[in-house]
Amino acid sequence: MAQICLLNAEIYTGESIIESGYVLIEDEKIKEVGMMEDYQEQSGFERVIDLKHAAKAVPGFIDLHIHGAHGADVMDATEEALQTMTSKLPFEGTTSFLATTMTSSKEQISKALVNTAGYLKEKNQTGAEILGIHLEGPFLNPKRAGAQAPGNIIEPSVELFDRWHEESGGSIKLVTLAAEREGGYELASHLKSLSIVPSIGHSDAVYQEVETAVASGVHHATHLFNGMRGIHHRDAGTAGAVLMKDEVMTEMIVDGIHIAPEMVKFAYRMKGSERAILITDAMRAKGLGPGTYDLGGQEVTVDGERATLADGTLAGSILTFRDAAVNMMSFTGCSLLDAVTMSSVNPAKQIGVYDRKGSLEKGKDADIAVLDDELNVMMTICRGTISFTGSADK
Repeated sequence: MAQICLLNAEIYTGESIIESGYVLIEDEKIKEVGMMEDYQEQSGFERVIDLKHAAKAVPGFIDLHIHGAHGADVMDATEEALQTMTSKLPFEGTTSFLATTMTSSKEQISKALVNTAGYLKEKNQTGAEILGIHLEGPFLNPKRAGAQAPGNIIEPSVELFDRWHEESGGSIKLVTLAAEREGGYELASHLKSLSIVPSIGHSDAVYQEVETAVASGVHHATHLFNGMRGIHHRDAGTAGAVLMKDEVMTEMIVDGIHIAPEMVKFAYRMKGSERAILITDAMRAKGLGPGTYDLGGQEVTVDGERATLADGTLAGSILTFRDAAVNMMSFTGCSLLDAVTMSSVNPAKQIGVYDRKGSLEKGKDADIAVLDDELNVMMTICRGTISFTGSADK
């Protein structure tokens, strides 16, 4: 039974801050969280790590929208690709994520779903935990395809979704769809009935269509501003509507490229930390260098800062989750506790795993990112196992 004791850390539980505290970990769970003045020395713990008041312990980041990293992609439909992602993502403080698909052929989507289902059943034991699948496409609007292959976009279908959900072993947790398309409202309502999150994205919906989508069960928006009808002074558009609807949680790619910093600040003023979720939308080039890569069968060029298709369309990101949180603080002036809300608390609540993820509380999974004063990742603990260590474990 793994036993780890973290001492003398500034602890961000998700709800509050303990200025000088400790965390006891036993096996995969948090055994105790408290103030150092209440700490009693533990006997028999195999790892006692004194952080010497120079580190912050936060709930591990949860990425609800990530396609790949370090040369791997969910659509590769291989065990090796998922192993790469689960082993590499702790480097950036990510302790769990949704394996996110792309618009591709029905057959290729099936392969990716079946592969992920098999991995969840047999292999999902170490590193960052795959919490399920985010099905991004193919139920999108071709007018807002972005980097999704337009030739494979189809109208929403309850029948096809049910087949895919069965192939996934019931592991689809979030679905991006253009709800305004024929069959979209029906699919959104069906997803809600299954406790799956319907998300409006790659959508050309006007305000009234978003209202109908929300009434049908949509309560999430995929990468705000990107791949959706924007705000105009005579048309609130998809983006304006989701900002105005309190029912809708909004994803944001905060890399300074997908959304201008000023617009990130604008969105934050509208939604606050309680209605926003940070994501990376990262593709396989994350963690690698400049070069040419594949995304959903399309060639993507990475120049070190951004990933684009041949026509200049942004094609996912190479953003790390740590940088997303730091950028959010820089662009908006929000606190680290606010960033934790958007990085850990909200995503856990949104997909129904807050009973075991998203905050540092007794009985929850021991998913912890340890950050230094500049918020660099010093150590990441995934379900009680140290999955990455930099300078914290000395």
